[in-house]
Amino acid sequence: MTVLDKVNEPKDIKNLTPLELEELAINVRDAILNRVSQYPGGYLGPNLGVVEMTVALHKVFNSPVDKLIWDVSHQSYPQQKQELKVFISSLEQRKLNQK
Repeated sequence: MTVLDKVNEPKDIKNLTPLELEELAINVRDAILNRVSQYPGGYLGPNLGVVEMTVALHKVFNSPVDKLIWDVSHQSYPQQKQELKVFISSLEQRKLNQK
């Protein structure tokens, strides 16, 4: 069971320890790498660069009540599905559909 399995909505991030937050960032980064490698044309660098920031924003702010605005969609993969749990579920479902 990964830390990502504990996250069903953004407020779940608030209860994570610093070590779990680091593991969550690794889980999200792995998911981005998997997604971009399966579907060429995605933006890898900008998204990997904002993983920790996205996790930190959800730790500090009360999303979705507090609105987070991204000015560049190329950096919003971690947020778009974050919704993190939904992002991973969709990746896993795609893998199942490809088999």
